[in-house]
Amino acid sequence: MNKGKMVFSQLMEFAPLHEFRKCVERYNGEYRIKEFSCWDQFLCMSFAQLTFRESLRDIKTCLRTQKQKLYHLGIRGGVSRNTLANANSRRDWRIYQDFALILIQTAKKLYANDKFSVSLDNATYALDSTTIDLCLSLFDWARFRKTKAAIKLHTILDLRGNIPSVVLISSGKLHDVNILDELVFEAGAIYIMDRGYLDFARLYKVDQSSAFFVTRSKKNTKFIRHKSCETDRSTGVIADQIVTLATQKSKEGYPDKLRRVVYRDFTTNKRLTFITNNFTLSTKTIADIYKARWQVELFFKWIKQHLRIKSFFGTSENAVKTQVWICIATYVLVATVKKRLKIDHSLYSILQILSISIFEKTPFLQLFYDQFISSDEEGAPNQLKLFDC
Repeated sequence: MNKGKMVFSQLMEFAPLHEFRKCVERYNGEYRIKEFSCWDQFLCMSFAQLTFRESLRDIKTCLRTQKQKLYHLGIRGGVSRNTLANANSRRDWRIYQDFALILIQTAKKLYANDKFSVSLDNATYALDSTTIDLCLSLFDWARFRKTKAAIKLHTILDLRGNIPSVVLISSGKLHDVNILDELVFEAGAIYIMDRGYLDFARLYKVDQSSAFFVTRSKKNTKFIRHKSCETDRSTGVIADQIVTLATQKSKEGYPDKLRRVVYRDFTTNKRLTFITNNFTLSTKTIADIYKARWQVELFFKWIKQHLRIKSFFGTSENAVKTQVWICIATYVLVATVKKRLKIDHSLYSILQILSISIFEKTPFLQLFYDQFISSDEEGAPNQLKLFDC
């Protein structure tokens, strides 16, 4: 019989505990705390994410049925519904934000050399947001409309590995384009955005940061054409032009030249107009880059379906942000382990396997082998075997 560590403990060994403690100290997270540390809170909430728990009572019940194993999971404090609820509502959510960002930086380095659907040397990011609906009677601090509450999750997704590089949580009322004021752009990187981020003054700031953008033009956007380049219509590219903005207000916001690419998608037969400040990439590459933006949409869909981010364990703003950041930290931690251990399974498959293996003592990699020798068979050589005769 294997006497090693439990699967959950093996997973959490990849989380840098010393960095977590620095985050706790930064926000004085354990001031006057005698039991149930911030690490205990993180482990309980990560357990909830990995095993798809529905409520605090659900978390408490499941962990208490395995009370004799909690110490070996790393949970030192007593687990109760009230203790966990108070921790989520009172302990600074920025502890878990900072820790998630540390995990993100680690994951970005691991996936830096990965390729995605477009062959590029530049770092490539997709920027988008998703709205998480809340009940107004319970989350009155997140009022969105007269009868609705919501928060927005703004994400810059690194397309190499689908790792969220930047995550910002805002009120549901905040327009997407305003988030550009909060971001610091990486020189030489390419940022892909939809038309919701079309603000020429803000896009000019991206250009002045020595970064590139690819976005779509609106129908009423007017241009002055300066030059037309040759195109191969068999690739779907209809036009490749060097332009400037025609209206005075737009021109004041973005005084330099832009590149306008008109492309017809043969699959949907839609005519798409892209604008970018990159004049060196091929027109087909620009169209393919924008198509890769859908990865961020799939990321939002994935985490909403497979992690606990739509139903919340607390109603305060602090509790909601704590849960969101621990959700992201758990996602990135699993992605990091997948890369470090060179596991071929998808993240979905890994999460499904972990969800039923948390309390087992199987070596971590062995969980993902299709066939392996059971340790029980090795430890019971005298067991009678069927069909021996």
